[in-house]
Amino acid sequence: MEPSSAWLQWLVAGAGHELMLFASVGILLIGIDDLLFDLLWLAMPRKVAAPPLGAESRPLDGRIAVFIPAWDEAEVLPATLRRMLAAWAGENVRLYVGCYPNDVATLFSVSPLVARDARLRLVVGETEGPTTKGDNLNRLWAALGEDERMEGRRFAAVVLHDAEDHVHADEIALYRRHLGDHAMVQIPVVPMVTGGSRWIGGHYGDEFAEAHGKELALRSRLGVPIPSAGVGCALTRNALSLLAIERGGYPFRADSLTEDYEVGMLIGAYGLRACFADSLTATGDRIVSRGGFPGSIEHAVRQKSRWIAGIALAGWDHLGWLGARFSGGEASRWRIWLARWMLWRDRRSPLAALVLLAAYLGLIASGLSLAGEALLGWESMPLGGGMRVLFTLNAALLLWRLAMRVHFTARWYGARQALLAVPRAFVANVIAMLAARRAVVLYWRMLRSGQVLWEKTEHRDGEAVPGRRAIRP
Repeated sequence: MEPSSAWLQWLVAGAGHELMLFASVGILLIGIDDLLFDLLWLAMPRKVAAPPLGAESRPLDGRIAVFIPAWDEAEVLPATLRRMLAAWAGENVRLYVGCYPNDVATLFSVSPLVARDARLRLVVGETEGPTTKGDNLNRLWAALGEDERMEGRRFAAVVLHDAEDHVHADEIALYRRHLGDHAMVQIPVVPMVTGGSRWIGGHYGDEFAEAHGKELALRSRLGVPIPSAGVGCALTRNALSLLAIERGGYPFRADSLTEDYEVGMLIGAYGLRACFADSLTATGDRIVSRGGFPGSIEHAVRQKSRWIAGIALAGWDHLGWLGARFSGGEASRWRIWLARWMLWRDRRSPLAALVLLAAYLGLIASGLSLAGEALLGWESMPLGGGMRVLFTLNAALLLWRLAMRVHFTARWYGARQALLAVPRAFVANVIAMLAARRAVVLYWRMLRSGQVLWEKTEHRDGEAVPGRRAIRP
């Protein structure tokens, strides 16, 4: 073998070995983390129902506000408002739509609806957009307060929704039922998987099916803080007032990319009760919030990078580890550590992306080594016993993870989409790596400039792939 070829073999084989070793250890640790969570979920009683009401609790009475922040939503917002007004025709609600003075298209699209229906309240901020979603929500909060003072009656709760959501007719009634003894109620969010976004948009369905079918359900049963998804979420007026007192009059953090997530975590940190309500109607229909998600890699990466930067990076700065104020310092030590474990799971995305990147680069290096053996006569590199054990364990954990993903996707979307969940796992990994890289850059820019802007992601108004109407454990 020529010296140049031997040097190249050493470089490729050495790099491949180190990358695969790092990736194998990382995948093993993350896989054990997931396995422990899954075993805990399996050990808990499972049922498709919201937590029962306390013996002395009563359904929440009074008027409910629905906050819908909007920026450049002229294509989807009018249809969303019509659906909401029709679905909640008999409910005591008022829809607050937050727009910007320079978003002329959205203003013109919703103005006819506002003029015809008194349940719609258009709130146009003084600042040109986009600012942040938290800032937009705070303007809606201020408008709600103005209405309360002018009309002399107080709202009971606030519901959060996005401009493209498909709401359920029984959603408000469900909130009333459980806000009697909870400060926050979150219902499942179901991405609409259309034929045109079977791969990019479809991987959202896989992830939400598992996250809202298992993650939030288990957190709710454990009594640890649960994050708000920002849609399909209701909070009592008193809970938001508590957050507003701490933040100078506004409950939502205006300099956050994931203000909804932080609100949910703070609700739990203050010791207020929150629940994840996965319920069926009398006819077996699930009460969920449906919505479109990005169907292209570019928009998916933009959206997920915002989530990672807001939750895993900036969220660490904003929330810490919830130990000092969790439940007012009265929570048991095991609940505090359970809450911190959940925070770790929320914040591990950048590390997981780095491990995935190392794994794929290691696979490429291994492929180059095999090609060198076949074409250039390189000597084969024996695989050590330790690496064989790591590979075996990781393969078993990978099969377990894929089985869990297929299981939850099948419960939400049926067998056909469940089979697609396996190859879509690779799509999800690629998007996660690209998003993690962009999230680090985004976070760095936020630190340097001190500015946070609302990054608009693609909103589509499509038809959902027919799936099961009810989930059976």
